[in-house]
Amino acid sequence: MSTFMLKNSPIEFTPVSNIFIDKYMAEARGEFVKVYLLMLKYRTSGEVGVNSSIVASNLHLLESDVMNALDYWNTEGIIKLTPIDNMGNYDIDFCDLSNDTNNNESVDLLSELDNNNSKDMLKDIEKLISRPLSTKEMSTYLSWQKELNFSYELILLLIEYCVSKGKTDVRYIEKVALGWHNSGIQNIEDAQSYIAKHEDKWIQFRKILDFLGMKNAEVMKPQQDMMEKWIYTYNFSIEMIKKAATICFNRLNHSDFKYIDGILSKWHADNIKTIKDIELKDAVRKNNTTYNKSNTTASNSKNNAGLKFNNFKQREYDYDELEKKLLGWDDND
Repeated sequence: MSTFMLKNSPIEFTPVSNIFIDKYMAEARGEFVKVYLLMLKYRTSGEVGVNSSIVASNLHLLESDVMNALDYWNTEGIIKLTPIDNMGNYDIDFCDLSNDTNNNESVDLLSELDNNNSKDMLKDIEKLISRPLSTKEMSTYLSWQKELNFSYELILLLIEYCVSKGKTDVRYIEKVALGWHNSGIQNIEDAQSYIAKHEDKWIQFRKILDFLGMKNAEVMKPQQDMMEKWIYTYNFSIEMIKKAATICFNRLNHSDFKYIDGILSKWHADNIKTIKDIELKDAVRKNNTTYNKSNTTASNSKNNAGLKFNNFKQREYDYDELEKKLLGWDDND
């Protein structure tokens, strides 16, 4: 159970930024929005802190859902989630969204639409996403040429890539564009190399997620980081990761990323790399257990035998009387 410390300024109502509503709310999952609004309410009503079980109970969610929501908003830059200790407790700062402004307004849309290249690109984008573009979307895509130094061809490749993943929302596409820019992608060759590498990673991720029954679930950044660590830092095969997931399910009756991570981290520390290594270690443990049980049983048997002999209550006999009876004597003889 985690506790979240809120930096607050108490008031009697909960103000919600229009930027949050316009830019972030529609893209987020419903339970994530509920968690954000409730945490915002706690912050503005003067609560010093609240634990995850209370938030989960009030919203009829799991505590893991609450943590996933806060991780999501932290990744989006809506809040700043800072660990206080190693016990799962955090400070939460709510970021000032008024600073979250785009420079898209600097694009002269009317002037750009007089440019044949711009018009052709926007038409191609509409074909790719199978719907008309809003003026905001037009401004966003056109702004990338100057702000991100993307060519029209690179912008079209980026949007085609997003569409291939079933994503046509401008917010998602914008995040991918910023990711490409931060990765130093400036031309078609860079993008194709990045896509090939990224797709290979996600093919591996998808095998793990499918095994965990998370085929259509949204994966949080911390979960992605764990899977990347398992595959590329620990160098575990998918088979080994599935084995750890199976152990987790057998013990907890559900999948848990942190529990699986604990198993794999222990295996990595013990230099266990293959299924055969696990079987050998299990065999050694089983033999040790059997040996210890045998020694314990033998020791107990010996002790019990000694106890039975020592506790035997000896009868007291009158040997003179016995001798008389055996010889047929009586007391008068």
